[in-house]
This record gives sequence, C-alpha cells and structure tokens, in this order.
Amino acid sequence: MARTIRAGIEIRDAHYPGRAPIDAYGNGGFRFADMSHRGSVIVLPSGIHGWDVARFEDIDEASLAPVFDQSGGIELLLVGCGEDLRVLPRPLREALNGHGVAVESMATGAAVRTFNVLLAEDRQVAAALIAVEDAR
Repeated sequence: MARTIRAGIEIRDAHYPGRAPIDAYGNGGFRFADMSHRGSVIVLPSGIHGWDVARFEDIDEASLAPVFDQSGGIELLLVGCGEDLRVLPRPLREALNGHGVAVESMATGAAVRTFNVLLAEDRQVAAALIAVEDAR
C-alpha cells in the first residue's frame, strides 16, 4: 500500500519481497539484504515487512494478523520481545497453535540468531522482531 504525501512523492509500506537473514540489529532497527529498516519487522514467507509494534504490550492478534494469514507456510514463529524474554499471553499462543504455528518467545537478539540458523536450514520459520537500541 502506498500513500502520496506531495505531488510526485510516494511513501510505500516497508517491504522486502524475499527471505533473507537478518545481518544486524540494534540502533532501533535491522539490516538485511544490503538494506536497513528503522523500527520493528515481521519476517514472513512473503518477505520482510515493517511492523508497527514498538513494545511487547502492543503484540496482539491484530498485530500478528499477517502470521495468521500466511500460517500455511509457517511452522514456527519466533517472537523477539525486545531486550528481555517475555511470554506471550496464553490465548494468543493458543490461537497461533490453532493455526498450526508453534511459537517461541525470546529477547530480540536471541530471536535474530535463532531465525538465521533455522532459515539456513530451510525451515518454515517466521519472526516478529521488536527493534532494540543495544545489540547484545
């Protein structure tokens, strides 16, 4: 989806249309595929998308709607909760499980590293990653 802010200037939603490892994280964003994105990202079979979640408390079914929509191509969702490990609420975990998606929560750095390993193994993995300032 695109929106025009002035004649000739078009802002498009952040989206990289492919699967790619996350090369770096921190400073409030992520680097992947020779590109960078400031803010959180959600990594799906359809590509890497900007994700409008800044805090763990913002994660809900609506924010994870793209995961539900593409659940047929996802076995495991890694949730990078920010700087610390947090556990998704049981109803949200059960909703994902009901769509055949297992879910693991961890700090964003651990989620990035785990995602890259599983992606290299060609697993059906997705990730919802909250941006952090400091890489650990």
